[in-house]
Amino acid sequence: MKKKSLTNFICNIINEDLNLNPHMVIRTRFSPEPNGYLHIGHAKSIFLNFEIARDYQGKCNLRFDDTNPEKENIEYVNAIQHDIKWLGFDLDEDSICYTSNYFKKLYDYALELIHQGLAYVDELSLEDIRKYRGNFFSPGKNSPYRERSIKKNLYYFSKMREGKFSEGSACLRAKIDMTSPFIILRDPVLYRIKFSHHYNTGNEWCIYPTYDFAHCISDAIENITHSLCTLEFADNRRLYDWILRHISLHGSSHPKQYEFSRLNIKYCVMSKRTLNLLVTEKVVDGWDDPRMPTISGFRRRGYTASSIRKFCHRIGVTKQENYLEIAALEACIRDELNETAPRALAVLNPIQIVFENLPLHYEEYITMFNHPTKPDMGHRLVMFSQSIYIDRSDFLEKANKNYKRLVLGEKIKLRHAYIIQANSVKKDKNGNISLIYCTCDMNSLNKSIRDIKEVRGIIHWVSAKKSISAEFRLYNNLFLHPNPDNSKESSIESISHLINPNSLLSQYGYVENSLISTKPGAIYQFERVGYFCIDINCSSSEQLIFNRTVKLRSNWK
Repeated sequence: MKKKSLTNFICNIINEDLNLNPHMVIRTRFSPEPNGYLHIGHAKSIFLNFEIARDYQGKCNLRFDDTNPEKENIEYVNAIQHDIKWLGFDLDEDSICYTSNYFKKLYDYALELIHQGLAYVDELSLEDIRKYRGNFFSPGKNSPYRERSIKKNLYYFSKMREGKFSEGSACLRAKIDMTSPFIILRDPVLYRIKFSHHYNTGNEWCIYPTYDFAHCISDAIENITHSLCTLEFADNRRLYDWILRHISLHGSSHPKQYEFSRLNIKYCVMSKRTLNLLVTEKVVDGWDDPRMPTISGFRRRGYTASSIRKFCHRIGVTKQENYLEIAALEACIRDELNETAPRALAVLNPIQIVFENLPLHYEEYITMFNHPTKPDMGHRLVMFSQSIYIDRSDFLEKANKNYKRLVLGEKIKLRHAYIIQANSVKKDKNGNISLIYCTCDMNSLNKSIRDIKEVRGIIHWVSAKKSISAEFRLYNNLFLHPNPDNSKESSIESISHLINPNSLLSQYGYVENSLISTKPGAIYQFERVGYFCIDINCSSSEQLIFNRTVKLRSNWK
């Protein structure tokens, strides 16, 4: 067996199981509900399940938990498959499963529980079911329908199947213990009525199994050995095991459930309900908006699959709940792009410089390496002309010695180009600087600022003659609160105070001429500015749009 990439408490459990049964084939599963796009929290589960299967030369199923037709559709099914493949995990035909393909088997298992006197049809309203269930401080009480005969329960369940009950007027419940200290065991609902078209089974069914009933049986059908889920399902394990103990598995083994802590990142939402709200209320530009913590959102923002996998590997797997800083994820993409992203020049907030000692039509191409330490990445030709743009923040009329940029009467070096000196400025009627007049030392192209003591520092630039106009989208946290998932509200009005009004800021400037033929999705380090990628949805040859992936350095506090 090859060297394992993961080491955690789940792997320790698997190693012990293999010691007891060396011929065991390890089978895991990732079982998303197709009611939205996958988010970064799902990436942790995907990585864990697929990497374990890969490490132990086993198999991981992608099983769609499609038991709620009201919220699920084929768009989400396709998006989930695309994200998993993009993350670098193989999906063959045999590994893609649907709970809806087991609906007939699940129905038969429900009949089996009724025959054993372990399930009954309840006609209490959902509100009354909640009241009868009690709470952590008081036991529940039995439904008046709990002692129906097996014959009557079989009859009424068949009527549910035939659509003779209206939606919400009846359900099938397990008969366990209404006084159990574990609320999950107080006669949980196994089937409910939904007159909704299902994307996979059409209108064949009007009753649908609950997650708790379908999940464990689907695991058994697929011979899953280790069913991995997050800690909020720890109590559900009691029901998971109860159901499997009381049905005939017909040769399938009894899978075991193990829980690990979910991924929480400060200022990010991991609730699909809230994410769906942001999309439907058009707070964001779809599920792949770069402000969204979805995998497709990170992809559009310029994150790579390898950086997300590296993040999942770094954070590990434990049973301890915690909240990570977004800087931990940013560090992974920054480390990668520092090595792989070609360099380029861009000015996001331009102000123009004119060189008084150069002729009006002066132009020259300067050779620049695409990466300072990787000559094999080649070089490019960038135009230098009589007029250039620099960033407004890189000039002050007066400044102290701590300001290492352009100041009137002082010298500065242009990145990969010449040493210049600012002489005077032109201002508009409001007193704002509109033009800076400089002189350029044409003998300084290959000189280092270490050799010229009077040079204050280095700034970036682009030619005003041959640069390309572009929009730069600067993304910040979508939420102002470090834990927006704590909100239980269900309307956009009720969470609007948590949303950051400056989550997206657009600036309009210029990039160097060498990017004229760049492709959507291409990622660059704009020197002294940050890492940016070309937007895969909106950018065009007529209007380049760059999304900021991450800043050059973390300024997280």
